[in-house]
Amino acid sequence: MPLQLHEDIFPTLYQIALDVLPVQASAVPSERVFSASKETDTDRRSNIDVELFEMLQVLKYALHEERL
Repeated sequence: MPLQLHEDIFPTLYQIALDVLPVQASAVPSERVFSASKETDTDRRSNIDVELFEMLQVLKYALHEERL
């Protein structure tokens, strides 16, 4: 039964399901993120702020996936 059918009957449970169900069950993608972040967070770049660090990570991912 599609999840949307229960949206009106159980609105809170529906919202929780939307948050929980898309979560990946594997730890491999998160390990790749940490490995990639080690390349960005070097001694020479230790003073960059969080926003710039996040932008660099997103750009690296986009380039890797050829989305730019």
